[in-house]
Amino acid sequence: MSVYSISSINVKDWEIYEKYMKKVPGIIEKYGGKYLVRGGEILADDTTWQPKRIVILEFPTREDMDKFSNSEEYKPVAALRHKAADTEGFVVLGYDG
Repeated sequence: MSVYSISSINVKDWEIYEKYMKKVPGIIEKYGGKYLVRGGEILADDTTWQPKRIVILEFPTREDMDKFSNSEEYKPVAALRHKAADTEGFVVLGYDG
């Protein structure tokens, strides 16, 4: 079952965050993940939630996502993200209709 990581990101340091953005795609792909949304224009509706940047990743399974998140090659890259941005997120299991 596919699994989705949905993150709201508030970038505080674009110089460092751009380094993160260059390094992370290959690691995501290595573990079977892909971007569904990476930034992009956020269209207003009637919600009070006003995220600055949204990233949605899809992985084939929860195990693949966990392997990515816990991988040795991602740890130093994740440290860049933690230094450059505040992130809130959650994981959603897909629908096997």
